[in-house]
Amino acid sequence: MDNSTIAAIATPMGGGGIGIIKISGPDALSIAESIFFKIDAKSDKPVHLSDSVVVSSLKSHQLSYGNIVDSSNGRILDEVLLAVMKAPFSYTREDVVEIHAHGGAFVLKGILNLVIEKGARLAEPGEFTKRAFINGRIDLTQAEAVIDIINARTLTSMDIAASQIKGGLKSQIEDMIEQLLHILAEIEAAIDFPDEVGDAVNNELALDNIQKHVVLPLKALIEQYENAHFLRDGLKLVIVGPPNVGKSTLMNLLVNKDRSIVTSIPGTTRDLIEDTFNLRGFPIVITDTAGFHDTSDPVEIIGIKKAQENIENSDLVLFMVDAASKIKHEKRIVFDKIKHKRLIIVLNKTDLLDSDPRLDLPKEWEDIPRVNISARYNKGIEDLKGMITDSYVKDMPENRSSIVPNLRHKKALEQSLKTASSAMEGLRSGRHYELISIDIQSIINFLGEVTGITTKPDVLDNIFSNFCIGK
Repeated sequence: MDNSTIAAIATPMGGGGIGIIKISGPDALSIAESIFFKIDAKSDKPVHLSDSVVVSSLKSHQLSYGNIVDSSNGRILDEVLLAVMKAPFSYTREDVVEIHAHGGAFVLKGILNLVIEKGARLAEPGEFTKRAFINGRIDLTQAEAVIDIINARTLTSMDIAASQIKGGLKSQIEDMIEQLLHILAEIEAAIDFPDEVGDAVNNELALDNIQKHVVLPLKALIEQYENAHFLRDGLKLVIVGPPNVGKSTLMNLLVNKDRSIVTSIPGTTRDLIEDTFNLRGFPIVITDTAGFHDTSDPVEIIGIKKAQENIENSDLVLFMVDAASKIKHEKRIVFDKIKHKRLIIVLNKTDLLDSDPRLDLPKEWEDIPRVNISARYNKGIEDLKGMITDSYVKDMPENRSSIVPNLRHKKALEQSLKTASSAMEGLRSGRHYELISIDIQSIINFLGEVTGITTKPDVLDNIFSNFCIGK
């Protein structure tokens, strides 16, 4: 690992009451010592270069009051509080110094430049957290939870990220690996010493343990991803329907701003219009699409094609239908394009009817959840919001510390499950233990990709590159 001392501004750029420069590495204390001059808080006497502090002698995890001074010219850059966190009891398990200065961009850059002049280098994105991972303070699931907290858009998604930092998923993965290592040890002993322990492997017991302690937990984790990944990434919601049915008006109501252009002219929306909003504590990514209909307009054709692609990547589709018109062939064509997705039928324009809509719905539509609204008069919208959240909340696991937070984890778990099935089939059929051993070791490696034990360096670099500088 790179053993240099790194530094960065750890707070957002711009004006503010406080800004923090973070330094981590073997020279963090000596660099701080070369620029920090303590002030006697009782006398508040002017700083003198002779008042320098032996920073390594300061108590860890306490604040010291002083000035940052450029000793080459005696210029005071700022009045600060200095926090020393000595290894291994720090975020990175290295010596860490935080300089709490005033939050102006100019002063923070000035202090950072001085720190770099004294021997530190500018940290790369996510490098502090990467060092925490490499130094064994956290595993990869906890490291990824850090950026999830930073990017959290709702209280619910923040709670899930916080639970991951505590190591909920890590603990489950470690339990599975422990079970597999025990089975692997018995199998490899049978391979190496067939005369002494060749009959020591109990295939039935090994099958039972893999099923109970590996396969079932893996299936549960993968299912939880399907049911709850939207808490991290946002529920991908798409509004679909024929032209001029009220899709854009509905989107504007849901995001509470004029995001889509609304006119009485069919086909106004030709491109995908996307926005995000918070719905009862859950992040929603909503897309308004071009109306599905037969057209020779090349721009509309592209818009409809984009809408079809977006539908495939969605979690939930709102199928808007004009409640005041009959279900004609065009609406059935739209339905056929989306019927494989999770749907809510939204019957709009109920304000044009004297009573509740009594549409002659096709038989295959009858079991699909539906709601009556008037987007024009903002009626039924709360019912629709409740139906959107209920469609996913009912499947969400109660234990949020075990939710698989991202697609990388899910793919590694799916590979683990596939290989576990192969190992079980080998035990049932009496396959050579050498081949079963390879399968079990592969399961351990796939699980290790989740926690970072066996994750390739290029994957690690890609994960931490998504962090902000200073974290």
